[in-house]
Amino acid sequence: MQASLVKYNTPNLINTTGGAKGKKDKDKRAKEAQPAMSQTEDILNSILPPREWTQEDQLWVQYVSSTPATRADVINLQEDLDKWLQQRQARETGICPIREELYAQCFDELIRQVTIICAERGLLLLRVRDEIRMTICAYQSLYESSIAFGMRKALQAEQRRNQHTKKTKDLTQANKKLKEEVEDLETKIEMIEKQEAERREQEEKKHKEEADLLKKMNAQRKEQLEAMLQAPKK
Repeated sequence: MQASLVKYNTPNLINTTGGAKGKKDKDKRAKEAQPAMSQTEDILNSILPPREWTQEDQLWVQYVSSTPATRADVINLQEDLDKWLQQRQARETGICPIREELYAQCFDELIRQVTIICAERGLLLLRVRDEIRMTICAYQSLYESSIAFGMRKALQAEQRRNQHTKKTKDLTQANKKLKEEVEDLETKIEMIEKQEAERREQEEKKHKEEADLLKKMNAQRKEQLEAMLQAPKK
């Protein structure tokens, strides 16, 4: 059985037998092994229930001690607390289950010591202990919820970042493709404009040649007509 800062009496051995009957008689035998207790011991056992464990088919029961604590016991409790904190390498700050467990045992031992002197004061400390435990459980639930919430938000942010990265990549590729299309169209436009300029130049040259030819023919016919008009009549 693991050692505890709470002071217990010497364990009581209860012989047990295997099988279903032995399991059914476990609570009965534990009750039979319990000695007659005073009211203070009953209160102590309700606050700090006895520890039970089985070893080699034998049931052991260990009740909390009802012996009043001396000043030396309190000093030893403090020294044991510091020693166990160091031996079990408990963290000095932050969340540490080991430190929480040892301080809970220390508080239970203080409740045991106070209850022996004044049962009402011990029961009041029990209420304080239970309230502290409920508050710690509430903070733990809140912490776990916040961790889960943070993880969900982190995953969502990662998912959105991946989506944005993919969208950016797709848009970059689309933009590149559009730029290539623009460059291709600009090249085609330049070629068309060049071909159109050459065509216009050829048409203008052809038109000029035709106009010059017509002018020349017109001049020749004019000369012929004038010559005919100036010829003497016979």
